[in-house]
Amino acid sequence: MAHNDDVNGLARDPKQIGNLIRRARKKQALSQKALGAKSGLRQETISLIETGNPSARIETLLAVLAALNLEFQIAPRSQGAFDIESYL
Repeated sequence: MAHNDDVNGLARDPKQIGNLIRRARKKQALSQKALGAKSGLRQETISLIETGNPSARIETLLAVLAALNLEFQIAPRSQGAFDIESYL
């Protein structure tokens, strides 16, 4: 299995989270179906997450990240950061 040290990225919206998850999945040579099986989810759910569906639950995202051997981190915003309030 590929190592995830080079799958770092900043995500401030659902689409960016989905893109990071897709990159990590592809680095590990997993199909959406295989990642779904590893995380206990359907392939359709993986597809929705990867395309940035904003209704994904935190528990679902955490299950996908765990299956990819990744973790969720919180850090201070950088300058010029995306304002989530304007997104909602």
